[in-house]
Formats: sequence, structure tokens, C-alpha cells
Amino acid sequence: MIYIIDHNDSFTHNIVHQFSLFDKVECDNYNNVNKAKLKKASIIVFSPGPGNPKDYPITSKIYKEFKSKKKIIGICLGFQQILFCEGAKIVEQKKIYHGFQSSIQVINDKSLFYKGRKFKVGRYHSLKLKEPFKIKNFDITMRCLESNVAMSFENSKDKIYGFQFHPESFLTINGNFLIKKILLA
Repeated sequence: MIYIIDHNDSFTHNIVHQFSLFDKVECDNYNNVNKAKLKKASIIVFSPGPGNPKDYPITSKIYKEFKSKKKIIGICLGFQQILFCEGAKIVEQKKIYHGFQSSIQVINDKSLFYKGRKFKVGRYHSLKLKEPFKIKNFDITMRCLESNVAMSFENSKDKIYGFQFHPESFLTINGNFLIKKILLA
């Protein structure tokens, strides 16, 4: 079962629909997390949401409790939340990307995806990872071809994955492929 933690985002139900193509999904608001569902889940997904990762201490606590015990996937704010929990700085970017389609490329040969492969993805964020970035077992695996901003990371040792973009967005080509590949990892 996949347990999605909703950070009050309008995209969360699209994510629920997308993930339900692959497994049973349960979803609750981050202020109303069901501990029994959380423990039962094999995968935890942190949804997109407004604001900054520091605004979600409950999610940070969940991440720290289940890191390396369950597969964890972060999308947009969830991507930032995981990196924030690992000590990375999340900062405002000069250009705001809300409803933009960008071309991204796989830049790391350790990735689940083939190095050099390009994807068109939907972006809805005003924050980004501040670089340089160095956290043990975490690799940036995709970058925006225009801005060079980190678009995904993988930690295959602890089974932690993140997308800065929205794989469920109509602006993302092959979003289901991206999710399926992570779920099967």
C-alpha cells in the first residue's frame, strides 16, 4: 500500500489517481496522519504543497522515523522536504516556475534512468535546492536544460527518491513511466 501525505495541495488528488494505477493508495492530510496506515504502507509519498519545508515539522518527523525503513518519494515540496531534512538549504529562485513545461535531462549514470535521456516535465515551484549539494548516498540525477536547477535525486541505498517537477501534471510527458520506474526500484 502507498500512503500519500497531503500538504494541502490541489495536485494531491491527481497524484493519488496516478499512483493508484500501480497499487492501493491511502491519502491523509499532514495534520491528520493515520499512524496505522503509515506503519502498514510499504511506500510513503510526500505531496506538493504551498510554502517552505520548514512549515511542515510533522512531515520532517515522519521522514526521520521511516528513512531507510520504507521507500519514500517526494514530489515538489516533498522533494524539498526530504532534502531539507537532510540538512540542505532550500532557497527562492529568481524565476518562478508555475505551470511551465521544461526540458530536463538525466545527468547521472547511477540513475534508474538512462544517462542523457531527456524528458518534458511540468514545473510548479518558486523554491529550489541551493547548490553545491553533497549529502551521503544522495545523487542529483536530472537537471533542467535551461536553468540547470536540480530536478530529481535518488538515494538507492535507502530507497529515497524525489522529483522537483510534477510527474502527474499534463505538462509532464511519460509521467506514469517515471513513477512506475521508481515504484519498481
